[in-house]
Amino acid sequence: MPDWKQLSEALSSTLHLTTAPIGITFSDQAPAGVEAFDAPLAAPAEDGRTGRVPAGCAFWTHAAERTFTTVAEDHGNCSVGSFTHGLKTAEEVAGHGDVAALVGSGWAPESLLSVLPSVSGRPSNVTYGPLADTPVDPDVVLIRLNAKQLMVLSDASPGLAIEGKPQCHIIPMARESQQVAASVGCMLSRVRTGMPSTEMTAVIPGPRLAEVVSALGKTDRIDSVVASYAAADAGRF
Repeated sequence: MPDWKQLSEALSSTLHLTTAPIGITFSDQAPAGVEAFDAPLAAPAEDGRTGRVPAGCAFWTHAAERTFTTVAEDHGNCSVGSFTHGLKTAEEVAGHGDVAALVGSGWAPESLLSVLPSVSGRPSNVTYGPLADTPVDPDVVLIRLNAKQLMVLSDASPGLAIEGKPQCHIIPMARESQQVAASVGCMLSRVRTGMPSTEMTAVIPGPRLAEVVSALGKTDRIDSVVASYAAADAGRF
């Protein structure tokens, strides 16, 4: 098992992250010793949707503080997130009120669910928590970052994909294609998570994290040289 604590610390220090990286793991059963997320289910919407948080992306905030596991029901209030996380099929969520609201507003096309990636295998559990304390090898590592930090990550990760809405679809992109992906965010997620306007997210495949951290170190050193040159050169003006 990789030293996830060391990798988390290296990732945070190199990128100067203000929020610790989190690990996200999809599995057929709950990892041993990991407690279930225990918030109560919300009152059902008119179409029957409910969940323990407004959307799966809201678990990211809780995961910065503690490790827990979830099941499909916990994610059920957000049909799009339930689909991208492989917890529901497109057919199961297509008629839901939130999908209708997104399409009706013009925010998303009617073909939305047919073009989005999703996690394969219909997992039973999704486990979240601080990467430094993860009890299992995470499928993906999610970080919150600003434009400069994304610049460094992009330089260190050739082929990095920068995506738009919905924000959560970068998770299956990273898991299924082993691709580093970032999202500028989406209004649906920003409202539900309270994410600041200055932040966005990126996801790194767990099996590639050591490789990416190594590349980040090299990129950071090069940027330091360039920054020194630019500062000295600017002294002529």
